[in-house]
This record gives sequence, structure tokens and C-alpha cells, in this order.
Amino acid sequence: MAGGRQFSLVGSPMVTAGAKPMATGFVDAEGRLTEADQPLADLQSACGGRIGSTIAIPELHFLVEKANHLGLRIARQFSAVDGEQRVRAWTEIAPRLSEDGIAMGTDLSIVSWQVEDLGAENDSELPARLLEINRHLADCTVRLDPGMRVLSIETEAQDLATLVEQVQKNPGMIWAELVETQGSELHRPLHWRLLDGARCKVGGSLREWTVHFEPLGSPNTGDAGFVVYLTATVPLSASNAAVPDELDTPSFGRDLTPVLRQPINRIIANAETIRTKLAGPLADEYSNYAADIASAAQHLLALIDDLSDLEVVESSEFVTAPDRIELADVARRACGILGVRAQQKRITLVPPAEGETQLAVAEFRRVLQILLNLVGNAIRYSPEDSQVWIRLDRIGNRALITVADQGHGLDEEQQAKVFEKFERLGRSGDGGSGLGLYISRRIARAMDGDLTIESAPGQGARFTLSVPAADDARSVPRGTEENAPEGQTRKN
Repeated sequence: MAGGRQFSLVGSPMVTAGAKPMATGFVDAEGRLTEADQPLADLQSACGGRIGSTIAIPELHFLVEKANHLGLRIARQFSAVDGEQRVRAWTEIAPRLSEDGIAMGTDLSIVSWQVEDLGAENDSELPARLLEINRHLADCTVRLDPGMRVLSIETEAQDLATLVEQVQKNPGMIWAELVETQGSELHRPLHWRLLDGARCKVGGSLREWTVHFEPLGSPNTGDAGFVVYLTATVPLSASNAAVPDELDTPSFGRDLTPVLRQPINRIIANAETIRTKLAGPLADEYSNYAADIASAAQHLLALIDDLSDLEVVESSEFVTAPDRIELADVARRACGILGVRAQQKRITLVPPAEGETQLAVAEFRRVLQILLNLVGNAIRYSPEDSQVWIRLDRIGNRALITVADQGHGLDEEQQAKVFEKFERLGRSGDGGSGLGLYISRRIARAMDGDLTIESAPGQGARFTLSVPAADDARSVPRGTEENAPEGQTRKN
């Protein structure tokens, strides 16, 4: 079991190879569904998520994580509940890796899509539903033989490393000897039904765990062995995360962010389980409450990301990795990622025209991060049926990229504050943290550039990122005044 983990083969051969997908999508390295065609985008929304947030479709989320962990292309069916209907779809999942093997995201292809009415469920279906929930939420999966001896273990939880090591050193150990089950001292040997649902402690872990058994075999359950699902009852807390001795000052991004992510992801997973009615029929108002919980938790994760970025950009050691990049390409990618979000508000994104080019010296990932923030803000604060327009330019040795919208615009006092930390200009309830523009300007200046604004009340806003132009960059073709959004004036 290399690396302390053993996995079964996931999925089946790519029987759908060559089939034309009916929908495609892309999941970034952070697990966010950043691109999706319909009906995948609609299902993401129905499950309480949105484009740009963590995958809200539980089974698909699990499959993407599995494919990325294995580093393999897999094909698998998944199902989800969309209102009063159940969707069953076949997806091909392909991790996208850089030349040096670094994960860059995951490509999704939906090659079949079937919808059926849910129909009435009865009590006999509840055990199967609960088992499905346990499978999705488990932090550790263990395969046992009929004598409850351990055959394999699969986990990504760092605090279960001692358990994995015990299994490796002592293959065939009895499961009950590996954990300390509450209230079990007088009942050895233990029947699996006494262990099912019990709480236990695992050596090396400060968390408390709940055990769920899935007996295999028929007609005598268990005659083919068992699958054990370990789920953390108490999540990791800041007190569980030891700060290395050599680090005098705890770091939010390095130390606290991973600790916060785990319980928040668990909140999202549980809320989505309720939202998608995996445990059985549920009144719509409670399903909607669960969607609100998931949305709030996803907003909290976004805030944690912003605070982690804030710590990075404010560090005296923060530097970027400049390279020769094509600003037109970055702009088109940003529009592609945010295209579905814009469509939901009936906003038209106008990227640089094919053939326009503007070479610059900057870090591709950081420029994309800035553009996603600028275009995302433009979509958020623009009226429906308007345009968000991206323009390329060059002045002297500076390459420029401008994001213009047709929103309400900002007066001079607001323009003076817009780049300040935690400044939201009096807006509330819009999901923003007030850090995006502050972080973006810090990044721009770290790349020997700047981020500026031109605006006026009722005339929208123009945010311009300037970075060093590449030596052989050519001036981009200039468009006509008619191509600019209404209320905007080109300035050369």
C-alpha cells in the first residue's frame, strides 16, 4: 500500500470514448466549478451552488476528488436530485496536469443525461439512503474480511497516519483491536452490529470518530466481509494543529486556513446532503434552508481565501514570477470562466477581438486573478441587459488592460476609498469581503504595475491594470467608438 493508502479501481473503462459530450465543464485546482455548460450549470445551481464555487453536486464532487487523488482519467455515473426529479448522468473526468506534473484542474464531459421523477419513498429505502450518506461523508474507508480482519485502508486524514501505519506493519489485525470503542470493554469479541454507529477513538488522532458498517454478502450479511466508514464527530480545531517550533509567529494562511477549511467543508457537505434529499423526502422550505447554509459556508470559504491572500501580499517577502504573457489570452480566459455568471444576469461580456494582441511582462496567474476580480465585480454591480467590456492598449512601455462596465459609477470620494482594505462603499449582503481590489492593487504593484479607476456617477467604471510591456509588443488594433459600452469614452 504505497504512501499508506490503498484504492480500488474507480469507474470503468472509457466506453464512451469518442462520444460527443452534451455538456462540458472545468473544475479548478481548488475544487471550484468555474466553467459549465447547461444542463450541468443548472444542476449546480439546483444543488445550492453557483459557477465559481465548490462543486455542490455531492457524487460528482466525490468523483472529481477521487480522479485528482489517483491522477487518472475515469468514467463514472453519478446521480443528484433536481427539485422533484432525479438526474442520472455519465461523466468522463480528466485531471489536467502541467508539464511538471502539477495539478491545474479537472475537465468534465457529460455524455449522457437522464431525468426521472423521484416517486414516493418508503421506510425500507431509508437504510440505503443512510449508507449513501455515510459513503460520501467518510474520512476513512476500511475493507474487512468476514472475520473483521483488515484487508485495506483508504484515507487522506493526516491524523489517521498512525492507524495506517499500524495496518501496514500488522496486516490482518482485528478491527476492534485497532480502535478504542466506547462502552465495548465487556463485549469482546464484538458482533458487527454492536460496532455499527458506535463512537471510538483512534491512536494519534485528537478527534472522536463514528463507525458505520456495511456488511457484504447475501443471504447471510457479512459472509463476504465488511466495509467500515469512519466519520469525524468532532472536527479538527486550532488546538489540534501544532505550530512548528521553528515558526515563532503563527500564520493565518499556513496554519489556520487548513484547519478552518475542514469543518467548513463538512458544513457544506452536510448541507448539500440535506439539500439534495439524499436521506429521503424533505419539505422544500427545509431544503431551501440547507441551500442557504451551504451558500453562507461557501461565502465564508471565499473570505478565508481572501484573508489568506491578504497575508501573502502584505508580506515583505511577497514577490511575483514575471514572464512574457499575452494579455488578450488572459482576458478571454477570464471571460470564459465568468461567462455563465454573466449570462445569469443577462450581461454581455465583450473580450478583446480575435487578432488583438498585447504582450506584457507579468505573472499569468496573478493577472488572471486580478481580471477575475475586476470582471466579477463588474458583473455583480452592473444592471441586467448591460455590457462589460475589456480593452487592450499600450502607452509607452506600459501594457494596459481595462475592464469597463455600465453600472452606477462612483463619485470622487468613493474612488478615493475603493482600493482601501475592507472597503465596500456601504454595500452589504453582496457576498464581497472588501479585500479584492486592495489585494489586486498590491499584486499589480508587486509586478511593477498599478491598478487605477476612472468613473463618474451614472457613467459606469473603468478599472485599468498597467504592467510593463514586452520589448517586442505591438500596438493592438484600436476599435471604433461604437464598440465601447454606452456612457464610456475611449481615452488614448
